Amino acid sequence: MNLSLELICRAQHRLRGLVHRTPLIHSATLSAHLGAPTYLKLECLQKTGSFKPRGAFNRILEMSPAERKRGVVAVSGGNHAQGVAYAANQLGIAATICMPASTPRNYLDATRGYGAEIVLCPDIRAAFAETARLQQQGLVLVHPFDDPFVAAGQGTVGLEILEDLPGATRIYVSIGGGGFIGGVATAIRAIKPQARIIGVETHGADAMAQSLAAGKLVELAAITSIARTLGAPKVSDFTYRLVKELVEEVVVVDDASAARALFFLLERTKYLTEPAAACCLAAAEEQRAQFTAEDKVVIVLCGGNVSTQDLADFHARFALPPKA
Repeated sequence: MNLSLELICRAQHRLRGLVHRTPLIHSATLSAHLGAPTYLKLECLQKTGSFKPRGAFNRILEMSPAERKRGVVAVSGGNHAQGVAYAANQLGIAATICMPASTPRNYLDATRGYGAEIVLCPDIRAAFAETARLQQQGLVLVHPFDDPFVAAGQGTVGLEILEDLPGATRIYVSIGGGGFIGGVATAIRAIKPQARIIGVETHGADAMAQSLAAGKLVELAAITSIARTLGAPKVSDFTYRLVKELVEEVVVVDDASAARALFFLLERTKYLTEPAAACCLAAAEEQRAQFTAEDKVVIVLCGGNVSTQDLADFHARFALPPKA
């Protein structure tokens, strides 16, 4: 099935009451900082701390009763794990999450806290292999991005942005595997085709940018960025096509810029974000010379799942004055 505005609107209807309709707020601080009216879409305040439950709920609700009875399986070292665990728990469905052994303790604790069974694997490739084995045993996969129903759920963020700010002109959205930006871009470009969607990755977690540059899918040997939740080693044909067709450009920023943006957001707006979200502000900073007074800039803050230890580590490695 192809992703469409109709599929996203259907997802929006079925998600009512299951996820937050997160605020889109105007930031005077960021407007002055960037030189154009700037708004924040606060998915960092979503249930489980990221946008992921939107896609997880929508995918599970699309399943037949027989499929739900078998239980679901997912592979993730980050926010998708929590999103699937939470959605499955709320719907009374068993969930098994295959996670690499390197997954931070706070992600493991949260995923268990939402009721999922965790299978720890040596690395992410082993986690994918174990997921495939569990599928063969009958569990139903909830893929983090390579699924039109997952992407449709994530795309409801795009509908909300235009409902709250019909005049939005530039929207910055993070890219991990590409399902989030694919859904958001599908919604926005269907309603307002002149809007510019800018994808953002960090160096060391830039599978989409490398794939677009190569003209084919590129698999990263390793994820080396602090933006762990952008850590898809490879995007899919499905998300690659969506980004190539609908996204204006993909900007890749360095970890230091993402960390600076994270602390700037925390200190000046009081919103705690993760590097995968703060990198969108870093990208907007790089492009602010292009902004005009007529622009209405939206920065999608996709999540806020960081630990106090993460913050201490980022501060020790990257603490620099924010860019003026």
